[in-house]
Amino acid sequence: MEKKIVKDMMFLSQVSQPASQEDLPLAKDLQDTLQANRESCVGLAANMIGVQKRVIIFNIGMIPMVMFNPVLKSFEGPYETEEGCLSLTGVRPTTRYEKITVSYRDIHWQEKTITLTGFPAQICQHELDHLEGIII
Repeated sequence: MEKKIVKDMMFLSQVSQPASQEDLPLAKDLQDTLQANRESCVGLAANMIGVQKRVIIFNIGMIPMVMFNPVLKSFEGPYETEEGCLSLTGVRPTTRYEKITVSYRDIHWQEKTITLTGFPAQICQHELDHLEGIII
C-alpha cells in the first residue's frame, strides 16, 4: 500500500531499529510507494514512510531491491556529489563511494551480500544514511 512521505526532520533524525521477519510486509509498502513516486524517486528507507525499522528499497536499473537490516561492509573510491531527497527540498552536497559491499536479508529472510558500483551504490548509501538518522 502506498504510504505518505514523512518530512518531519525530528522523526527522520532518529536511528532506525532492527527489522524482524514480522516486518516483511514493509517490502510491499516500500515497493508501492517507490512505484507511486517513480518520476522523482529511486530509493526509500522505511522511516520515510513512517516506520523506524532498518529496511530500504532502491532501484538497480529497473529492478527494485529490498534490504532488511543492511550493513555496509566495505567502501572505496570516495567522490563528491549532490543529492535530492523526497523528504527535503532542493539538493545538497555529500560524499559517496564508487564501490560498496553490503550484507543484508532479502524478502525471503535469506542472508545475502552484494557489491554495488556507480549509481546503485550511491542510492544505497543515501538510504543507509536514512537508517542512521543522517539526512543529507
